[in-house]
Amino acid sequence: MGKSSNIGGQAVIEGVMMRSGDQYAVAVRKPDQEIEVKVEDYKSFIKHKKLTTIPIIRGAFNFIDSMVVGMKTLTYSASFYEDEEEVKEKEKPKSEKQEKVIMGFTVAFSLLISIGMFMILPYFIASFLRRFTDSYAIIAIAEAVIRMVIFIGYIVLISFMKDIKRLFRYHGAEHKCINCIETGHPLTVENVMKSSKQHKRCGTSFLLIVVFITAILFMFIKVDSPVLRVVIRLLLIPVIAGISYEFIRLAGRSDNKLVNILSKPGMWMQNLTTKEPDERMVEVAIASVEAVFDWEKYLADNKG
Repeated sequence: MGKSSNIGGQAVIEGVMMRSGDQYAVAVRKPDQEIEVKVEDYKSFIKHKKLTTIPIIRGAFNFIDSMVVGMKTLTYSASFYEDEEEVKEKEKPKSEKQEKVIMGFTVAFSLLISIGMFMILPYFIASFLRRFTDSYAIIAIAEAVIRMVIFIGYIVLISFMKDIKRLFRYHGAEHKCINCIETGHPLTVENVMKSSKQHKRCGTSFLLIVVFITAILFMFIKVDSPVLRVVIRLLLIPVIAGISYEFIRLAGRSDNKLVNILSKPGMWMQNLTTKEPDERMVEVAIASVEAVFDWEKYLADNKG
């Protein structure tokens, strides 16, 4: 693995979003089979830039930023595949303020569902063990196992959906493009197809690290009040996101043996969320990369 390109992205409906620096691009294969590419400036919702440079703290903010951009780009890509009634509804003018409110509500709702499913639900299920044991360690381990089962089960269940299967293939195309560049190869369809579909900076790896960090931190919550246990868990969410972000950031820049070993579970999990793309999918991913990143300059600067 060569020097990190610092490119990040995600799969969208029939396409790929790639972000580099202060710009991101969304490339979508439209129903007429043409590739539409849209480039926009990346604007963080954090106005105080210093907050985005402080370790741990920046991770929590980056996570929310990623969700906002992710929702925005998914909505954009889906707009090419809406039926006529949905298009007519979309054509009704909305002010920028209205769009921000709708996006904010969508992100907040998604966060609440995620917190409820992956943080609170495992706690309540594991709490039934208190009838049989007073060991905080046993209950914490049980909660971690339940959280992992829910996480993996959720991914496996959605992977049976036709649209999600294609999304996972575009996810593979995204990773392959980044790996192609970072291993020092020109960004061509042939080279990308030969590249790995696993990458240490993947969001899937981030979520798995979140599960592990959560298990470790929650083992130290030893309070008798059920309400207080839930409150502490909620308060620790930004800390968990921050620590997980720092590890993923380190993993993407390091070839340290210990870091590589710790990254293995996340890489394994990516086998569930990334699938092999076809050449047409790769073409879309390449178009997204080239809209915001000069890969030829990157390769020239990192020769040898």
